[in-house]
Amino acid sequence: MFQFDRRLLHHFDWVMLLMLLLVGGMALTNLYSSTYIADNGASSVFYKQLLFFSVGLVLILVVLTQEYQRIAKFGYALYAIILALLIYTLLFVKAIAGSQRWIDLGFFNLQPSEPAKLALILVLASCYAHMDVPGGYRLRDLIKPVFLTALPFVLIMLQPDLGTALICAIIFVSMTLFVRLRWSTLGILSGSGLACIFIGWKFLLKDYQRKRIETFLNPEGDPMNHGYQIMQSKIAVGSGKVFGKGFMEGTQGHLHFLPERHTDFAFSVWAEEWGFAGSLFFLSCYFFMLIWGINIAMSAKDKFGSILAFGCIMLIFWQAVINLFMIMGFLPVVGVPLPLFSYGGSSLLTNMVAIGILMNVRMRSFPTASQPNV
Repeated sequence: MFQFDRRLLHHFDWVMLLMLLLVGGMALTNLYSSTYIADNGASSVFYKQLLFFSVGLVLILVVLTQEYQRIAKFGYALYAIILALLIYTLLFVKAIAGSQRWIDLGFFNLQPSEPAKLALILVLASCYAHMDVPGGYRLRDLIKPVFLTALPFVLIMLQPDLGTALICAIIFVSMTLFVRLRWSTLGILSGSGLACIFIGWKFLLKDYQRKRIETFLNPEGDPMNHGYQIMQSKIAVGSGKVFGKGFMEGTQGHLHFLPERHTDFAFSVWAEEWGFAGSLFFLSCYFFMLIWGINIAMSAKDKFGSILAFGCIMLIFWQAVINLFMIMGFLPVVGVPLPLFSYGGSSLLTNMVAIGILMNVRMRSFPTASQPNV
């Protein structure tokens, strides 16, 4: 149960809340523009995302009422439920555009692979917090974390969803490096990672996934098919110049040259309409929020809080880096949305809960009565 402590109000993270509202406001503004219908006004997509954002704020309040250590107790239960949902999608969900990712709940299409990333962070943080290995983790100490990561990774790959599966793997690597490895373990894992990349390229990637990587290396070689998205995104970003074309004045988005303009390529619309200045302002707010999150991880009162906060930041950071590099043509198109900015209910709610966990850790960073400040 929630126990009121006046120190919680004193330590409430107004900075993180302000950054979230700023980023969320810019995201909704961008979505309104990118999905605007000339004769009808705002689209239903905009109103759905506005509803998701409102629900996300409520979920943050719910998360804040509980000690984050108490939330950890439900981590493995949530992990098991998500695995069951991932298996359900593979066995019973009808494929859409060749992928089995969404469960139709009637009022909402749930994509279990999104909360799977947060569930993975919870179980990895709990696992590492209860493993104290002097001198750094050995290879045998990583058997359980690897197994916990491999299960959702494989199930998501089978959907197939390469981008989300890679995010799960990157989260595991980031959190594992954060808790400190022995040099010998790091060397073995690095070699194994390179071998997995070779095996994955040769035997695991599907033809269209391999084609995406080839297109990334030479988008002009197939300008009307697989290279079209990257080229149109580059045109949109570059055409914004210094101050942009103005709100709802972007041609690449409104004339439908830019595919997926409200999901994977949402930032391309923002860059076209608001230019370099607007993009710089957005990225400054966005990455200040992430830097603030790192500060939360560093100032947490216990090991579990520190690892948990770091994992939540890595969840948002790596998705943002991959998406931004993708729309500028520095990485292949892998279907990774920009957290808190791209349209998608499952993604938005997952990342807002992650923000709620960060605020939770910040609020409870002060010493307890049994833990005097020294």
